Amino acid sequence: MATDELSMKLNRRLKIEEGGQDPVALDEAHENGAHDKSSTASADSELEAKLMRRGELNEGVGEHQQPSMKVFNPYTEFKEFSRKQIKDMEKMFKQYDSEKDNFIDLMELKLMMEKLGAPQTHLGLKNMIKEVDEDLDGKLSFREFLLIFRKAAAGELAEDSGLHVLARLSEIDVSTEGVKGAKTFFEAKVQAINESNRFEAEIRHEQEEKKKQAEEKKQRQAAFKELQSAFK
Repeated sequence: MATDELSMKLNRRLKIEEGGQDPVALDEAHENGAHDKSSTASADSELEAKLMRRGELNEGVGEHQQPSMKVFNPYTEFKEFSRKQIKDMEKMFKQYDSEKDNFIDLMELKLMMEKLGAPQTHLGLKNMIKEVDEDLDGKLSFREFLLIFRKAAAGELAEDSGLHVLARLSEIDVSTEGVKGAKTFFEAKVQAINESNRFEAEIRHEQEEKKKQAEEKKQRQAAFKELQSAFK
């Protein structure tokens, strides 16, 4: 290796002395060659790092880091509302989520307020979102939508505010039950038990309603088939 390098240097000096090669050109060629080698080495190093990373992922080492996502359960987080109240709010939310992206943006909120008969200015709409926009994304998630009714039930909204108007015109009864108004520990315990019983009763009622609807559907289908057979 050292012998080859010495031979190259001697050949370079011989060419310079014979006038066959400009020393500046040789230097530039030498530098360019060194730069190309450096670039190639850098690219090889980057490729090797990527291949190693892919191998680690395939083996389950150093898996992709995903942001922690807390599962949102409206029935456990908003215990002051009954299942029926929350379902009514969800129905309203989905009704105005025209893009079906699980958010109500500024334009969808504008349409909602117009249909409720209380149109708002552009600034008014932005202020409505801002008041409950906890993640600052400029739109309302279902959780943030529920916060409107929580604030309304707690009397935390100004009567002339857009959110208060929304909650009032939605025709959703946000009267609260549960442990919130309890004055003593004993009362809180009793009301907590009642809340649990009420929750279970609502689930049973829903199941009975679904069973009743299924039975009615079955009877309608049987009646229709009987009517069809009468014309054969």
